[in-house]
Amino acid sequence: MSFPSILLAQANHLPLLTTIAAAFAAAWALGLVTQRLGLSPIVGYLLAGMVIGPYTPGFVGDASAAQQLAEVGVILLMFGVGLHFHLKDLVAVKGIALPGAIGQSLVAMLLSAWVFGLFGWPLKPALVLGMAMAVASTVVLLRVLLDRGMLNSVHGHVAVGWLIVEDIFTVLALVFVPILAANGQPSSPGSEAPGLATVGWALLKLCALIAIVLVAGSRVVPWVLAQVAKLRSRELFTLTVLVLSVTIAVGSATLFGSSVALGAFLAGLVVAQSPVSHQAAADALPMRDAFAVLFFVSVGMLFDPAFLIQHPLMVASGLIIVLGAKPLAALAIVAVLGFPARTALTVAIGLAQIGEFSFILAQVAGEHGLMPEDGRSLLVAVAMISIALNPLLFRHLDRIEGALRRRPALWRLLSIRAQHRTEAINAIARAEIARNERPLAVIVGYGPVGRVVDALLRDAKMQTVIIEMNMETVQSLRKSGHSVIYGDATRPEILHEAGVGRAVNLVVTLPHSAGRNDLILAARELNPEVEITVRAHYLNDRDSLRAAGANKVVFEEGEVGIALARHVMERRGVDPTTVEKMLGALRSLWRMNE
Repeated sequence: MSFPSILLAQANHLPLLTTIAAAFAAAWALGLVTQRLGLSPIVGYLLAGMVIGPYTPGFVGDASAAQQLAEVGVILLMFGVGLHFHLKDLVAVKGIALPGAIGQSLVAMLLSAWVFGLFGWPLKPALVLGMAMAVASTVVLLRVLLDRGMLNSVHGHVAVGWLIVEDIFTVLALVFVPILAANGQPSSPGSEAPGLATVGWALLKLCALIAIVLVAGSRVVPWVLAQVAKLRSRELFTLTVLVLSVTIAVGSATLFGSSVALGAFLAGLVVAQSPVSHQAAADALPMRDAFAVLFFVSVGMLFDPAFLIQHPLMVASGLIIVLGAKPLAALAIVAVLGFPARTALTVAIGLAQIGEFSFILAQVAGEHGLMPEDGRSLLVAVAMISIALNPLLFRHLDRIEGALRRRPALWRLLSIRAQHRTEAINAIARAEIARNERPLAVIVGYGPVGRVVDALLRDAKMQTVIIEMNMETVQSLRKSGHSVIYGDATRPEILHEAGVGRAVNLVVTLPHSAGRNDLILAARELNPEVEITVRAHYLNDRDSLRAAGANKVVFEEGEVGIALARHVMERRGVDPTTVEKMLGALRSLWRMNE
């Protein structure tokens, strides 16, 4: 018997194991390739599914087994979303994320309903496809923001908050897809459609599910996790997390007719209320990542590459919606709400892709007859292309912004609301700076560090001006009587408005490094005599910051190390004079290296 024949015989005897092995191997190989090319590994996982799928030559995995594994992937993905969902993250950017996500989702849904109606699709499947195309991949967005160093920026916070709202919409869509499918359908052959009665019964079951899981579960689940944690068994704790996520998800689907995805999301919300939720998240992460790979592979197995040739206009229409209509809608909404063009561009490019939740929604809709095979293939094609292009678009963010600035009419259209809003706020601060003759300190950023610096300098009778890009923080500071400038501190005109030209101190408290050197250079040009103090995470940032013109750099790595060493030596009874001498010598060494 030939070697391929032996492999085929083994595959027939062990379909689950061979499918898992082939899926992981193909995903690993193609994930490495796509990562090396600067693309998202998700593209590689989807390609891996195509390679072992029924539409390409060679080994064919067991589609049924892959779908079962994909269900576990869906459960763990949605469990992770519930586990990491924090209302405070949404509240921080609610003024832009809520109206923005609602408006952009409506544009995607209505445009999809119209466009795919022209292709002969019924209204309900076209609307569901629009829902799937409206939601972008959180995984892809977080990755590109992290790679660009923008995750902790205000623009990044807005984009992430926007996607949190979209994730909530996805959860709501998972609720209403079964209702949409049931409305107008007979409950049994020969019976009449119950209409509102079906919808009412479905909503009643949904309310019962939420009440049981969130109310009863919020008391039982944290207690169970705490008791298991006391046993100090990592294996039992991990098993408990897995049991809770899978059992609640499957129980929700079996007893209440909801999707397993919704049940898993609710399970995550409940577990998040436990004092040991961080350990639960750490234990769930490896399982989630592994099964998420199998989920994307299973989606790729459903894709027939011939679909691209057979339906090029349909694929082009989907790409126009995802890469064109969604970003343009987001760009317009952010501009109308009065936020800077940079924020608008970050959100617009971040939304120019679809991913995991689109597939989850499509899978649930398919189970209820609201997503035809063409719809799934269309989503896979659009997702692969848009995910591949998204990091490339982010790399050209500065170039895109520069191109817009070179078109004054278009730039004015994008920026006019933000400029009016900024001018109204900053005019008050400029007047306060002009009439105050005390020594001036400009503080960039008003996070926890900025608040401490501001309070201490004000107590020292200095005048402080804060530069901040979070509009809600700016408005709160104005109400409390602070002098505050709204804008990007890397822009020379913003530094000028804040009074850097006559300031004696500039304190940069931002935790991230994006644009920090440009900020220092611009401040030094405005005022060669200003004392610039900068916060930095890492000791290896010293050379670039000093070269840019910083007088003093405070390193978090160094100061934390000193604080830890001081505590240990004091607890060991080392003489205080000796402690100060040793730590002083260490700081002197750092200054010599500067």
